[in-house]
Amino acid sequence: MRLRWLAVSALVLAPTVFGAEEKDDESKWTPWLWVNFVILAGGLGYLVGKNAGGFFRNRTESIQKDMAESAQLRAEAEAKAREMEQRLAAMGAEIDKLRAEAQAAFSAEGERIREETEKHLARVQQQTEREIDSMGKNARADLQAYTAKLALDLAEERIRARMDEPAQARLLDRFARQLATSRPEERQ
Repeated sequence: MRLRWLAVSALVLAPTVFGAEEKDDESKWTPWLWVNFVILAGGLGYLVGKNAGGFFRNRTESIQKDMAESAQLRAEAEAKAREMEQRLAAMGAEIDKLRAEAQAAFSAEGERIREETEKHLARVQQQTEREIDSMGKNARADLQAYTAKLALDLAEERIRARMDEPAQARLLDRFARQLATSRPEERQ
């Protein structure tokens, strides 16, 4: 509507503004040039007016839509940034918690290893004591056997040293008398 008024007012005012020119051959054509210009400008104005409203409306809607999407994306980005900051802040506490848990686990493992080592050492000590006792008993038994052998060897040596032919004859006679005096049931 505004463009129509603009075209009409241009048509009406054109001869007034340009009427002060000299009239020559070209001036005959000037009003027709202006009429042609006004028709062209009016046609262009009409086309622009008819199509520009929709174009600008669509463009405005597109810009508003893009602005809304941008605002939404910005809000999402800010929310993600806040979430990341919170996670980073919580990560320090989480790291401290993990360190404390690891240290407690190391302490517990160290205590378990110490107790296991003490039990193992106690078992080794008991086994060593049993082996020492066993070795001591074996050594005593070997010593007693050796002592008995030495005593028997010494006794045999003494007996052989005392055993001469008259002593052997006496022993043989005594054995024979004992045999003769003993009963036949006792001999078996």
